[in-house]
Amino acid sequence: MNHTDADSVGGRPVRDIRLDFPAFATAGDARPTAYLDSAATAQRPTAVLDAERDFLEHHVAAVHRGASAATGDSTTRFEAARADVARFVGAGEREIVWAQNATDALNMVALGIADASAGIGGADAARFALQPGDEIVLTEAEHHANLLPWQRVAQRTGARIVPVRVDEHGCWSVDDVAAVLTERTRIVAFAEVSNVTGQIAPVAEVAALAHRHGALVVLDACQSVPHRPVDFAGYGVDFAAFSGHKMLGPNGIGVLYGRDELLDSLPPARTGGSTITKVTMEEARFLPAPHRFEAGTQAVSQAVGLGAAVHYLEAIGIDAVAAHEEAFAERVVAGVSAIPGVRVVGPQVGERRGGLVSVAVDGVHAHDVGQFLDEAGLIVRVGHHCAQPLHRALGITATTRASAHVYTTADEADRFVDAMGEVRGFFGLGRKVS
Repeated sequence: MNHTDADSVGGRPVRDIRLDFPAFATAGDARPTAYLDSAATAQRPTAVLDAERDFLEHHVAAVHRGASAATGDSTTRFEAARADVARFVGAGEREIVWAQNATDALNMVALGIADASAGIGGADAARFALQPGDEIVLTEAEHHANLLPWQRVAQRTGARIVPVRVDEHGCWSVDDVAAVLTERTRIVAFAEVSNVTGQIAPVAEVAALAHRHGALVVLDACQSVPHRPVDFAGYGVDFAAFSGHKMLGPNGIGVLYGRDELLDSLPPARTGGSTITKVTMEEARFLPAPHRFEAGTQAVSQAVGLGAAVHYLEAIGIDAVAAHEEAFAERVVAGVSAIPGVRVVGPQVGERRGGLVSVAVDGVHAHDVGQFLDEAGLIVRVGHHCAQPLHRALGITATTRASAHVYTTADEADRFVDAMGEVRGFFGLGRKVS
């Protein structure tokens, strides 16, 4: 693959795309720092910044409260963002709930199930109730955000966590999931794209398998929605979650997707203003989804900014974004795999993965690798990436992760590979790789 192929997205040169992002404005001829940490937080294009700024400067009013023209205007913009997000992920507007972030969204599902198991929500919520001995199936590759909430549910209900084990590269298969499903399986939760290995899960196959066992399917879509086409309804998942800040949008806004008939039955994890139809001193009756889950004042300008991020990605073409990022990963995996003493985690050379690559360096802690790369002008992520069980299964403490987005260049991929070839030599563990 040459730089010409890798440095355009949907026919648009990456150098032009980078002009949309204030973060990449550089002065003079100095070589810019390479931002290779988009899997953690992506940069924002001017279109997103302008959309949020415009709302804050000209359209602020309390949404869904009052009868003024200003309220109607702000509410229209707020709900238009919901419609944009729904279209982007293959959902109905009633199936999109605003959250603080993906972690919050996953907790909303877990807490609702825990409440239903305690008898809260009445007969409508009984479908979610867990009993002692029921099983929650999770892969060893899960981010803590899709693990800890289920641990809490298990503690509250007497259900138990059943792990899907990963192989020596940190990957798992449909067969691995099938092997642990039983008549007691009630929930199957997993990430569409692992934030450590980059493995792309066969979502529809797993969902169909889980449903044959009568289980609910909860999808962590944090590393998929910003980077590749998704279709939650087409997948057949019951719930899904993702964050705005990973998809070129603002911080402080996330999304919970749920099939509308499930959301209308799930007890809301947060209660208060804007969620109810009737309140007495003894009880409350809640609105249908999505508003039953959106207690209090919402992150309105952030939602508007997220809607703008959707428009930006649609204008480029999300299929083109996925192809660009997979090409980045392919380039990095091929280069790093040839370096002695550097281990690639996840799919290997020639195997498809999302646009991120995590590596372990023999004899050098990931934090030291990260400092070396930082001195070389490369911003990456180091640590266990909120996935300690996965790292433990692989027998390593931490990894170094490089990740891409629409603005990442082939030169930045090569710079990462070249720098990784220098790491062990710098720390006196072998010759530098030229």
